[in-house]
Amino acid sequence: MNDFLDVSSWIALLAGTFFCVVGGVGLLRMPDFWARTHAAGLTDTLGAGLILLGLMIQGGATLVTLKLLMILGFLYVASPTAGHALFRAAHSRGVAFGEGTGGIQKWEEGADRGAD
Repeated sequence: MNDFLDVSSWIALLAGTFFCVVGGVGLLRMPDFWARTHAAGLTDTLGAGLILLGLMIQGGATLVTLKLLMILGFLYVASPTAGHALFRAAHSRGVAFGEGTGGIQKWEEGADRGAD
C-alpha cells in the first residue's frame, strides 16, 4: 500500500509540474495579453492543485494535509477570481487583441453566419 501511495503521489506531482511548465511556456509563446493570461490562469490552477494533491498524499492523515487542503481551497477560489478581475480591468482599459487572434469580433461574425 505504501508503494501505491508513493507512486500516486509522484504521478500527481509530475503532472502538476507538467501543467505549470506548460503554463509558463504559454506565457512566452502566446500572441497577446488575452491568450497569455488565459493559458497561465488555467494551467496554474490545475498544476498547483495537482502538486498540492501529491503533497497531501505524501503527508498522510496529519495536520499538514489539512493545511494543504485549506491552501488548495483558497487557490481554487482566489486564482479564478484574480484572473477574472484582471480580464475585466484589461477589457475596461481597452487592451487590444493581437493580430493572430480575432477576439470578440471574429466570434460575433461566426455567430452571425451560423444564424443564417
